[in-house]
Parts: sequence; C-alpha cells; structure tokens
Amino acid sequence: MRKFILLIFLGALSHQLSAINFVPDTALGEGYYSAAVPDGNWRVTVTLGNKRKAGSTTVRAESRRLMLYDLATRKGETVTRSFIVNKRTPAYVNAKGQETQVRLKDRELTKLDWDDKLTLEITGENPVVQRIEIEPADCPTVYLCGNSTVTDQEFEPYCSWGQMLPLFAAGDVAVANYAESGETAEGFIARGRLAKIETLLKPGDYVFVEFGHNDQKADGKVGHGAFYQFQYCLKQFSDIARSKGATIIFCTPTRRRHFDESGHIKDTHKDYPEAIRFMGARENIPVVDLQEMTRTWFELMGPDKSKHALVHCPAGTWPGQTKAIADDTHFSTYGAYMIARMVVNQLIEWGGSYGTHFRTLPAYDYAEWHWIPSPRQDIEKPEGN
Repeated sequence: MRKFILLIFLGALSHQLSAINFVPDTALGEGYYSAAVPDGNWRVTVTLGNKRKAGSTTVRAESRRLMLYDLATRKGETVTRSFIVNKRTPAYVNAKGQETQVRLKDRELTKLDWDDKLTLEITGENPVVQRIEIEPADCPTVYLCGNSTVTDQEFEPYCSWGQMLPLFAAGDVAVANYAESGETAEGFIARGRLAKIETLLKPGDYVFVEFGHNDQKADGKVGHGAFYQFQYCLKQFSDIARSKGATIIFCTPTRRRHFDESGHIKDTHKDYPEAIRFMGARENIPVVDLQEMTRTWFELMGPDKSKHALVHCPAGTWPGQTKAIADDTHFSTYGAYMIARMVVNQLIEWGGSYGTHFRTLPAYDYAEWHWIPSPRQDIEKPEGN
C-alpha cells in the first residue's frame, strides 16, 4: 500500500518523503496542497497543533467539501484527525467496454472535483497543520445525485448540503458528489454521470437522489412531467443501484424561500415532491422529505431570519459585488450545514444500516455559526432555480 506524506512546520513545507508528493499547489495559492493520485477513495490524516500558539483550523477538500470545521487546539496540544476524500476524473469504461467520459458542462472543466489531483484547502483564523498523510481507503461510498442544492459549489458565498455531508461522516465512508448546478434527473443520466457511478458501485454503497428544482421546467413538453419522464428516470437510478447491491435513497427537493402573506412557505415544486414520495412507496425506497423539513425550518425562522439560510448579501459583502444578492434557492454555508444535519438525523432515526456511517452534530443559530470563507470566491449565481 502506498502512502504519501507531507510534513508542514509553522506553515512551511519542510520535507517531502515520496516520489509522488502532496505538495503546495502554487496554481491555487497559499493554503492549498495537492497530490496527483489515481481515482478512488483516500484516507487523509492530518496532525494539528503548535508548540508556541493556539490554533483554529478548517480543512476542505476538492471543491470546498467540508472535512474539518473550526477545530481548536490549545498551545502545545497536538491532535490527529482522519477523513476520506473521493477523487475522480470524468473518464470511465462504459457497459460496451469503450473508454468514454462524463460530458461535463463548460464550467466543470476547471472544477477541482474533476481534475487529476486530490486537493486540500487549509484555512481558519489560525491554521496549525504539522503533517498530512494520504493512503488508499477501502470503504463504502455515498454517491450524491442532484442539482445546485446538492452539488459541491466551487465558490463562496454559495454552498450545498452535499458538500457539508462529509463533515458528518463517522468512520470510514466516502462522499462522492456527482450533482451539478442546473441538472435534471434526465440530464444527469444523459451526460453519463449515472453510467460512471454504475461502473463504480459495489455492495454496501449508497445512492442519494434529489431532483425537482429544474425538472419542473420541462412541464408541458411531450412525454415529460412529474408522473411520467421524471419517474421513469427515478426508476433507472433505483434499478441500477439495486442491481449492484447498493442502497438507494430518495430526497424530495429543498424548499425555495417563498413566503405568502400569512408567513407560510408556498408550494413551488408542482407535483415533483409527490412523484418522489409515490415512487418511494411503490418501490419500497426510503425518502428523506426535505420538502417538509425545510418548510418547517423556514417557517419557524420566519421571513427575516430565514434569509440567513440562503445567499442574501448586502452590496459590498464580497469582492466585485456592487449590488445586493437576494437568492431564495441557493444556500449559505449555514443553511447548507443545517440541511445536511437534517439528512443525517433522518438516517440515524431510521436506524439499522442507514445511520451507521454518519454522526449527529450540533445545531446552530445563525449568530453562533463561525465561518472563515474560502479564498475561492465568485458572486455569479449558480445555474438553476
């Protein structure tokens, strides 16, 4: 088994111990480290601490997947933490034995999720990383299929519950987020995302499916609709997962923050949440009802406080932002964390194998949420609504 090691003392690279090194990524800037490794799951072990000062360290992987959040160390204290990172490229061999690729959207071509390196981003108020080790990990994989509310958002201030999910991992489990902004269930399949997942699935893996936001835009087209083409696509996800011995889980779409005059959240997803529930009941597939969970949460917070869960920013909050942002679909880091927590708590409540790989973490009020933004920032709104 190969192991790649990077040693860091006082923030500076001091020694390299392998022909293939986990090295500072000069293309991305200070705080980024990359290793050119094969596709697969990798266990990353970080040693944190400093003899002369206290620390506060956050570690993200690839496209801002949260691995360690605001981990505090006292002066002279050393702690070690491990997590699993899924690394992938678009290439795969299809069912006919032909080499092919996932047909990425143009913006994905430069996304860290799809390049030939495993990349870590180390930030925090006072990051203190002494050592990074990386080795192959043989473990279950959770594959995420969905749209902009699920995908690894590349840039602050946008975030999704899918890229927060790795923080909740307990033990050895990888989260492989294949979701993409603007995607529909039909488009996800057509681009080869599901086909690539099919080549990798093994018994013990999980496939999470959340669509609906963009699928409803096809209503009115011949052959489309919640109870026709959409359900046909859902059936393909479930059939492929089950044929490989994996567990399939459906999620209804998260709510848009659209309040009516009485302070209740409006229904904006037409028949798509019900179509998912219907398929879940018919095919005996568990459903995480994010439609109802997020409705309840938004209404409890109310019209004003609920803005913190989504990307609502006054002008000048981010570089180059000359106008206020009021996005009622896409989540802030706080909102994404809380929704990931809803998903995990549902899995744990179901019991059995569902909750085996995840742990519950504290709920936060927005005022308690402490976030050091990633250096990767872009105020362009993600595709989809």
